[in-house]
Amino acid sequence: MMNVSVIFLLLALLAEVIGTVGGFGSSVFFVPIGNFYFDFQSVLGLTALFHLSSNLSKIVLFKKGLDKRLLIQIGVPSIIFVIIGGFLSSLVNTLAMEITLGVFLLTLSAFFLIKKNYQIRASKKNAITGGALSGFSAGLLGTGGAIRGLTMAAFNLEKSVFIATSAFIDFGIDFTRTFVYLKNGYIHMHDLIYVPFLFLIGLVGTYIGKRILKYIPQDSFKRISLILILIIGIITLVNALL
Repeated sequence: MMNVSVIFLLLALLAEVIGTVGGFGSSVFFVPIGNFYFDFQSVLGLTALFHLSSNLSKIVLFKKGLDKRLLIQIGVPSIIFVIIGGFLSSLVNTLAMEITLGVFLLTLSAFFLIKKNYQIRASKKNAITGGALSGFSAGLLGTGGAIRGLTMAAFNLEKSVFIATSAFIDFGIDFTRTFVYLKNGYIHMHDLIYVPFLFLIGLVGTYIGKRILKYIPQDSFKRISLILILIIGIITLVNALL
């Protein structure tokens, strides 16, 4: 453990628990946290590997709640655009994109928290568009779950269905971008010491998050998700500007 940051691992566990409760995955917190410890490209590589284990855990624990229609409508464009975003990540200045993402998350989450009764129309077109944007953001910046969360919130899914469907989509995204990041050279041998710990954290954090979810009423679930997305936007923006 001499070469491993225990504080980073504890923060990763917290990110996994919150990501499970929020329903959009841990990367929205894990990426900003990781940027304090690693270079941006290493964070992308570790995020993809970490998410593979955490999403497998969610699939096992929430497997009974899956919306197959949204899995296709959001999942397919997500996988296509994560490839595009992943390859562009080696070419584009990501600072401007991080600032844009932070502002976007702040604006949309604040709007929906204030306009409680307003909803994005639950349509196939919006599902495909949200999937494409979340996949592209995941490939380019390492996190797209919050955008997917905003898209899926329009369909008013029961919380277990929300989490299971999001996890299946996220697994496809992570599996795909792992190969893109490997080709880009983002997965470094000296960082792999963290992978066994992150795998265990994915399992434990998901389990803790599921236990917490039992005590959260369905009516409160959407609001909690939006508040977490608002916090994510602030963290992303501050981290980009520092």
